[in-house]
Amino acid sequence: MPQDSVRINNQAVKQNTYDAIVVGSGISGGWAAKELCEKGLKTLVLERGRNVEHIKDYPTATLAPWQLDHRGSITENMRREQHIQVRGFCNETNNHFFVNDLEHPYTQVKPFDWIRGYHVGGRSLMWGRQCYRWSDLDFEANSKDGHGVDWPIRYRDISPWYSYVEKFVGISGSKEGLPQLPDSEFLPPMEMNCLEKHITESIHDKFSDGRRMIIGRVANLSKGLDGRGPCQYRNMCDRGCPFTGYFSSNGVTLPAAKATGNLTLRPFSIVVNVIYDKDKKKANGIRIIDANTMQTEEYYAKIIFLNASTIGTTAILLNSVSDAHPDGLGNLSGQLGRNLMDHHYHVGASGTYDGFQDSYFFGRRANGIYIPRFRNVNEKTRQKDYVRGFGYQGGAYRGRVSELEGIGESLKAKLTEAGEWSMWLGGWGEHLPHPDNRVKLSKDKKDKWGLPLMDFDCIWRENELAMRTDMMNSAAEMLEKSGIKNINTFNDPEANPGLCIHEMGTARMGRNPKTSVLNGNNQVWEASNLFVTDGACMSSSANQNPSLTYMALTARAVDFGVSELKKGNI
Repeated sequence: MPQDSVRINNQAVKQNTYDAIVVGSGISGGWAAKELCEKGLKTLVLERGRNVEHIKDYPTATLAPWQLDHRGSITENMRREQHIQVRGFCNETNNHFFVNDLEHPYTQVKPFDWIRGYHVGGRSLMWGRQCYRWSDLDFEANSKDGHGVDWPIRYRDISPWYSYVEKFVGISGSKEGLPQLPDSEFLPPMEMNCLEKHITESIHDKFSDGRRMIIGRVANLSKGLDGRGPCQYRNMCDRGCPFTGYFSSNGVTLPAAKATGNLTLRPFSIVVNVIYDKDKKKANGIRIIDANTMQTEEYYAKIIFLNASTIGTTAILLNSVSDAHPDGLGNLSGQLGRNLMDHHYHVGASGTYDGFQDSYFFGRRANGIYIPRFRNVNEKTRQKDYVRGFGYQGGAYRGRVSELEGIGESLKAKLTEAGEWSMWLGGWGEHLPHPDNRVKLSKDKKDKWGLPLMDFDCIWRENELAMRTDMMNSAAEMLEKSGIKNINTFNDPEANPGLCIHEMGTARMGRNPKTSVLNGNNQVWEASNLFVTDGACMSSSANQNPSLTYMALTARAVDFGVSELKKGNI
């Protein structure tokens, strides 16, 4: 009987063994899968949620408002079951891509809006698609002002990997030659409308500090690429794009991985922990719970990538407790779960413009304008109230007339009349790493699979609050000097951390295992074959949207990891 058990167990181990395992199938997980598969590794991708097949599983992608029961609004049922998700951009058109908050609870010492999607592709289906490189202004910031730990890489280390992923992703944008915002490998830029062009010229003429307004750099294809797209200017991206006009794991990286014949995708796989071999000091595999059967299974591999999202990856590492790692795998520094960051936004200004009454715009451009960081870029722009900086996103638009009265023919006639032009600028600000901004495992509360809930304790601190005042006032100043009238400023006091959906930093890279979780190649210090390349790895937040950097770091880490694997070093 014992011999039969050993034989069965050995057979199970053999059947569940792969060259590589990737946990998570979102922006970074999709890239890890593609790169590992294309390098010849038999790769298992574990996704905790359901499968979502490209095109087939985008049920609202082509529906008009009148084909939706509530015209795309937020329903009372959603306000009850998805009360946190609807604080973001979850509504009737896309709520099937967001979690049920009642089924997936968490605890909050301080308010934190955890916006999530548990399915194949993750938030790559709903992301904002803004893609900006970081510069050494960002990679050197921690070292220069003493917040956080020094990044173990610089722009020169990641620049070729930015180029590598950009050529595959497809990013439309304009070359500007800005040192604080390096240019990417661009497809042709989308076009600004007449008011945006006017404000661009005004900002250039009336400010001497180098600030500039440019078209957004976005992962929407301005022309077809590798059989995908182009963007149809529908601006319905967060429903899933049947034209593959924007980049997602479902439409781009996972199909590329599948085409190699090396991909195995396993949905409904809730990862419990990393299996660790204390003698070899390596990660052996991954233990999961099947979300449907509640059965526990184990999978084994030579190299493992954790890409379960910042919080998901952190939860897995914290739950990977052993004699060697009583506080979680990768936590010998005590930094795992600390230094949680997001971008602070919902602050800026808007107003109206009297001119261009004979002009309108064509289509629904799935992109806006961008004003790169112009504070604390050099000595001339140094601020005394805060360190780091912010950028703006926004845009101009023209709606219908403001007052619609009457019925029948008269009402229809008014509906064809264009209203006034409006312009808004919203700031995206950097969040400093702070050890007391953290997430940890709940000591007494568990989910329905028996895993600890995540416990959030994260706030905006003095630096962020001082920056927000400048973000609001500077937006109003630029609009006013551009001839915008009826200016309204906004600074939402309920814009909690998490709401920007750029959470990062809880398993940071660094130069010293005593102060960081990962080294400069994204390896967990205590397990050289275990890599983290999602948002958890970030040592600072900069102010630019981070997904492009996740993708570049992932491609770089896979290249290094597979090379080391072939050399027998991991």
